[in-house]
Amino acid sequence: MASLRVEDLHVRLGANDILKGISADFRDGGVVALLGRSGSGKSTLLRSIAGLETPERGRIHIGDRTIFDAAAKVNLPPEQRDLGLVFQSYALWPHKTVFDNIAYGLRLRKQPREAVDRAVREVMVGVGLEGYGERLPSQLSGGQQQRVALARALVYSPPLVLLDEPLSNLDAKLREEARVWIRGLIKRLGLTALFVTHDQVEAMAIADRIMLLEGGRMVQDGTPEQLYTEPQSLFAANFMGVNNTFVGRVVERRGGEARLEVGGLSLWGQQRGGTKSEESATGVIRVEELELASSPGENRLPAHLDSSIYVGGRWEHLFQLAGHTLRATTRNALSPGAYTLSFPKERLWIF
Repeated sequence: MASLRVEDLHVRLGANDILKGISADFRDGGVVALLGRSGSGKSTLLRSIAGLETPERGRIHIGDRTIFDAAAKVNLPPEQRDLGLVFQSYALWPHKTVFDNIAYGLRLRKQPREAVDRAVREVMVGVGLEGYGERLPSQLSGGQQQRVALARALVYSPPLVLLDEPLSNLDAKLREEARVWIRGLIKRLGLTALFVTHDQVEAMAIADRIMLLEGGRMVQDGTPEQLYTEPQSLFAANFMGVNNTFVGRVVERRGGEARLEVGGLSLWGQQRGGTKSEESATGVIRVEELELASSPGENRLPAHLDSSIYVGGRWEHLFQLAGHTLRATTRNALSPGAYTLSFPKERLWIF
């Protein structure tokens, strides 16, 4: 295991600033997801740690080793950083067997044959590939090819494993299965892992901690639960869930609460981000937090159910409310008609 520390990392590609001063600590034995949209800088950060991109400024340390320091002109090449790398494309040698693909890195390091054989067979058992050593990549499923790529990254016991969207080539069912066994394997081996993804569900399933990036900067850093239930910005709230949103203005505040007026409708919620009275603001409530109520009251509004779809284990409904289309979920089917929707004020965020 090894800790990773990134300090004030800046990366420019052509005329574009891709990373704009990223600093972060990654603890021993943790699985950290770098989450963000395309172009947010997450893959560039991972590639900088791997030595595949050269930052303009900043420092990178693994344990007590400095592997990059722009000011001191330290820049170890990728092969000297001893990191495990797993990419989206898997990058397997098509003419080499599973065994030889996994053994490739050890043979480059001039390891004795007996040590190579032992290490490869151990890691093949660990990733569920026992008995597949003589097959070619073309004879494997997508999920099996992904396991070969992961085994190749783990076979020489690297201090840190970097995974760049390794599940994106798998179908939905395999992705769900892979999330479980990859996290289980990483935790069982006690590895420190950095996992790049644009999928917030994948990040929450695999990671102990999520770093949300946007525009080359860190937006929020915390546990999956913290990012989902305590977003610090409208961007984080929208990125981490499926929401109903309303644009209006704040007309009253009390303590940490604010009252949002939206086209004649009035809703109380939790104030986030320092919005002042009479300023434009956005209300956000997760789809699963919108509730049905039996009677009128504060934060309860009449709505009309237009349509419903069954999505496995629950029903998703579309309501119309004063020109707004709202989504809500229930365990049971509902008939079209008039309903009262409840907006729990502790779960309605106003940014």
